[in-house]
Amino acid sequence: MPNRPAYLIALNDPDRAVLETWARRRKTAQALSLRARIILACAEPDATNSGVARALGVSRPTVQTWRQRFAQHGPDGLLDEPRPGAPRRISDADVERVVTLTLEAEPTGAATHWSTRSLAKASGMSQSAVSRIWRAFALQPHRWETFKLSRDPLFVDKVRDIVGLYLNPPDRALVLCMDEKPQIQARSPTAPIVPMRPGQVERHTHDHVRHGTTDLFAALDICSGRVVGECRARHTAQDFRAFLDTIDQTVPEGLEVHVVLDNAATHKTPLIHRWLAQRPRYHLHFTPTSASWLNMVEGWFALLTRRQLQRGAFRSTHMP
Repeated sequence: MPNRPAYLIALNDPDRAVLETWARRRKTAQALSLRARIILACAEPDATNSGVARALGVSRPTVQTWRQRFAQHGPDGLLDEPRPGAPRRISDADVERVVTLTLEAEPTGAATHWSTRSLAKASGMSQSAVSRIWRAFALQPHRWETFKLSRDPLFVDKVRDIVGLYLNPPDRALVLCMDEKPQIQARSPTAPIVPMRPGQVERHTHDHVRHGTTDLFAALDICSGRVVGECRARHTAQDFRAFLDTIDQTVPEGLEVHVVLDNAATHKTPLIHRWLAQRPRYHLHFTPTSASWLNMVEGWFALLTRRQLQRGAFRSTHMP
């Protein structure tokens, strides 16, 4: 049979830019990249289907097919058409019914929440289908979290006061976030730690030996990020006053000191009141009740716990 005449490929600048992008970009699918190179080669003067096929290592019918598709539909003709695939068996109404049951109904019996199997039985669907629907809508009935609301009648005023200190500290003043981290345990495993190796995580014994506890007093300078810390055996009012003495020795004279702290009873004893009365440059700002997250030193405590304490092994409460 005589060969069919080749379709003429004349590329304008936008089409050539699209094809060159598809041909060069690393994230382009290999099939689309090959089709783009075929059309670019066919656009060369005196290019034949046989010559392009030999140059790119494909068959002549392949070059004919994509040359025709591009001539008829442009760059969109090189894209794969959607394939029908298997017919859908789960309708939108089925998905809505599963989501509604998950959010608004409770399982029968003594269960407190749905599982994929119990919901599959109640809805008449497979367990894997329920699991896919839950993942699609980010539903996790087996998980729950707690929260606590502050009942402080002056909540708004205290938040504005403390956030104002953070955003706009007073001139010639130091803003310190102060708190205690009590009952830090010095403990070590009952056997040596097995270090991490390829394919194996670090391993500790499930039990440990306690070597005492210590209480950490810390004050965070919000401007410089510097932390003044001190460990003590207890966290009584006397210990808090001793830590205030430590702070007083580190703060240069002539600076006002604004201290953000919580509502612990040890912060409001007559001993502390007398100490503050003798040092008028100190100003206390109490966080609302049940709102310790407003104290920035709590973030530093969390970082210390995560990086130093959780997996650490300590045989004494005394600093080396």
